[in-house]
Amino acid sequence: MSSARGSATRDEKLAGSVPAEAMIAGSPSAGERELERELLVNMGPQHPSTHGVLRVIVRLNGENVVECRPDIGYLHRCFEKICEEWNYLQIGALSDRNDYIASLANEFAYYTALERLVGIEVPERADFIRVIMAELQRISSHLVWYGTFALDLGATTPFLWAFREREVLLDLFEAATGARLTYNFFRPGGVRNDLPAGFDREVKKFLEVMEQRIGEYDKILTGNRIFVARTKGVATLTAAEAVAYGASGPTLRGSGVDWDLRRDAPYSVYDRFQFEVCTAPEGDCLARYHVRMNEIRQSIRIVRQALEGLPEGDFRGKTPKAIRPKGEVYMRTESPRGEIGVYLRGEGGPGPYRLKWRSPSFVHLQLLPLVGPRGLKVADLVAFIGSIDIVLGEVDR
Repeated sequence: MSSARGSATRDEKLAGSVPAEAMIAGSPSAGERELERELLVNMGPQHPSTHGVLRVIVRLNGENVVECRPDIGYLHRCFEKICEEWNYLQIGALSDRNDYIASLANEFAYYTALERLVGIEVPERADFIRVIMAELQRISSHLVWYGTFALDLGATTPFLWAFREREVLLDLFEAATGARLTYNFFRPGGVRNDLPAGFDREVKKFLEVMEQRIGEYDKILTGNRIFVARTKGVATLTAAEAVAYGASGPTLRGSGVDWDLRRDAPYSVYDRFQFEVCTAPEGDCLARYHVRMNEIRQSIRIVRQALEGLPEGDFRGKTPKAIRPKGEVYMRTESPRGEIGVYLRGEGGPGPYRLKWRSPSFVHLQLLPLVGPRGLKVADLVAFIGSIDIVLGEVDR
């Protein structure tokens, strides 16, 4: 007993926390400690259910979570500092590496901010292409989430199905951009190249298949009694808490907050499309699941409209020969994980004087200490981490 307690204290000191006894309101007597042996456990940073190099310091009483704290920084990205030494075009390619599951969402946020700072107009065709690619990327990202979330909870088949559909999307991305993961496709004033011949036809074929397959996803997982038992009523986050902690995207809408930047602070040409903002009032893991599943359907709807209305014309607008803006701008966009915010300040140089990147995964990790001690067990903590859909590349930016 003393050895285990001593080891835990050393771990807590490494984590920058106070001794376990000091964190307990009304420390138990020696006899009670024999009955209630609390252990400090490191979950990660090498752990499949932490979705990257995330270390969660968990204090347990048996299987029950007493306290949990995220410990980040293992990737050492230094993204924002590097951007101060690079020019504006180089940063576009680097932004892909933040949320590498939805690289185009990062490019969308960065280049929209740069265009507003410089005053560059985007041709209509380029805006439509951006929306098409961004919504296909949202579907692709949610497929990764669906498969890995199911795998976290012990279901293998949904993972295989999701990656089967994602593989088709990666082929489409490769046809349009030449790459399958990090694309460097957007440019100031538009996109690097026009869509290839027959791209719209292949996308429509995929959308038809995806609509059919998502029904199969529902049958195998949504109504599964084990899956519902593992997610319903688990890790509940109220609407007030979600707003207070800065949650966004499906995590916010899964607590019943009807807010989507594509509709409520529209950018690009999103105000031209009809789609529903998906919400669920329960605030638990199952609610966040339903929101993302419905978002796949709405993204299919947006892509169809964009393909039907895709105008002719240039895919890139006029840009100055030298991009050396002065001033500052803040731009936010709706990524698959939530709100990406980009603050750019230029002082007449070839690159930004300052770049600040707001990443939703970083913000959502602060929910762990709030929700973790609410009667969760270790397996529930795994479900909660999966339900907020984090990517460590943008956490350790």
